[in-house]
Amino acid sequence: MTKKQYRTEIGIVGDILGVTANGGVGGVLVSQITRSANLSHYAALAKCDKLVDAGLVQYSKSGRCRVFMITEKGRTFVRELEKFKNLADNLNLRY
Repeated sequence: MTKKQYRTEIGIVGDILGVTANGGVGGVLVSQITRSANLSHYAALAKCDKLVDAGLVQYSKSGRCRVFMITEKGRTFVRELEKFKNLADNLNLRY
């Protein structure tokens, strides 16, 4: 049996940014982030709050729910992260 490799924090952040980028201008709810990024509700909220603080994601309130949308800074980060992932894959590095 092989040991399962866990995702790094940068991998989780990349997954969340990918979900919010695919959400378009309407944004995504936390429930969609939890399903797509395979996180618990509270872990997803904590990561999203970090991304909001960093300016990569913004949110708006819709009743009791928060709708998360990627910012232009977040889109730039995703593009640079993809470049890094390609380089890391070519060097057989875990990211």
